[in-house]
Amino acid sequence: MARVTVEDCIDKVLNRFELVMVSSQRARKIGSGAPMTIDRDNDKNPVVALREIAEETVDVDELKEDLIRNNQRVIAIDDDGEDVIDMMEGEAEWSAMNDADGTAAEPAAATDSEEEQSSLADLAGGTPEETPAS
Repeated sequence: MARVTVEDCIDKVLNRFELVMVSSQRARKIGSGAPMTIDRDNDKNPVVALREIAEETVDVDELKEDLIRNNQRVIAIDDDGEDVIDMMEGEAEWSAMNDADGTAAEPAAATDSEEEQSSLADLAGGTPEETPAS
């Protein structure tokens, strides 16, 4: 059999980009073990996929749906109408810190600026007066 080209398949799938996407999806399925609908005839998976599309032995619409499903980032979840929200880790502790009014508890008292400056100076290797001039 002669080599199949995109020209043989373009009347089955009108958009060339879509044809490439659909045929590559079918070639991946063949590579993962899906049964072929035609003889391999010593061809590689992409050529077999194009031959299947040209001979209309596979459902192109089904391949399109598989392609869309494989590239979706959001997975559809069956919603049974219940709005149950699980608490995230640490949310229980945060709720415990809130007072009875639902407002956040007062933060701890801030350190005074002298202590903060001295701790920064300790980290830097001394007080600003002790640092050598460059």
